[in-house]
Amino acid sequence: MQNILDFRNNINYPKLKETAEIIKSGGIVVFPTETVYGIGTNGLNENAVKRLYKIKQRPLTKPISLLVNNLDMINKIATDITKLEYALMKEFFPGPLTIILKKKDIVPDIVTSNSDTVGVRMPSNEIALKLIEFSGVPLATPSANISGKPSGTNLDDIIKDFNTNVDFYINGGPSKIGLSSTIVKVIDGTPHILRQGSITEEQIKKVSSKF
Repeated sequence: MQNILDFRNNINYPKLKETAEIIKSGGIVVFPTETVYGIGTNGLNENAVKRLYKIKQRPLTKPISLLVNNLDMINKIATDITKLEYALMKEFFPGPLTIILKKKDIVPDIVTSNSDTVGVRMPSNEIALKLIEFSGVPLATPSANISGKPSGTNLDDIIKDFNTNVDFYINGGPSKIGLSSTIVKVIDGTPHILRQGSITEEQIKKVSSKF
């Protein structure tokens, strides 16, 4: 039987703190974000991330982004952040943007598929933000679906995919946006969109035009 927390009408903060403890100890939790549902774990725990890859049936060659809830957490996992990258984060965080940054050694190589960069996002969904806050660690969080299937926006469909392989599910209702985040990487001072989401190229250019 699945462990499901229903937060559609209000967030049960004590229960959310309990769920955060599960994440800190290497557990896997499905939770809502404003884009799509995520399936997350402690992004600094290599064994937990290995389990996440296995459950999601995700190729190890595909890196996983880290979800954060504040700038201090970003500075713990990323280095050499440029003024433009900070400006993009200031403009679009929290929100549906993932930015590729140079990673620090604290981030396990399995998260980044042995790359020296890591995707970072600060979601705007309150449940996601509080879960990260209570966990105290960045959450390695791909979309909640079996690899190759459409991203999960409805918890009932997600449960069919993962069943009891996931330690906890949090029901926050249907995803607000229903589209994965825009992914951007700044190369030689120019932002490049690697995946188009709800944040447009025009919005990105508006920020970068000041540099």
